[in-house]
Amino acid sequence: MALEVNGQTIETDSNGNLVNPNDWNEDVARALAAADDAFTGELTQEHWDVIKYLRDKYFDENEQPMERVINKEMGKIWGKKLSSKDLYKLFPLAPSKQGNRIAGLPYVARKGGY
Repeated sequence: MALEVNGQTIETDSNGNLVNPNDWNEDVARALAAADDAFTGELTQEHWDVIKYLRDKYFDENEQPMERVINKEMGKIWGKKLSSKDLYKLFPLAPSKQGNRIAGLPYVARKGGY
């Protein structure tokens, strides 16, 4: 499967994740979100915070955190206690899977992390 973004063809795998994470940019993220039937609306600042966190963890530490870790870290960033429901409102198909996909990262073949 492929996406057309700004005149470029961006390849995705069978799960909808980018084949090459270096093809990612904010326009690609918007296109990935728009192509996701379970995602509705625009990417908000909270979405971008999660996306940036996921990308930083992947590229800086070669890590793709589980949902419990994402939840705790976003609570620190946003200065409030979060429940898993808060992140599922942003990424209804799981922050660690759908979030990674929109962040342009490889598919994670594990359960969420709770």
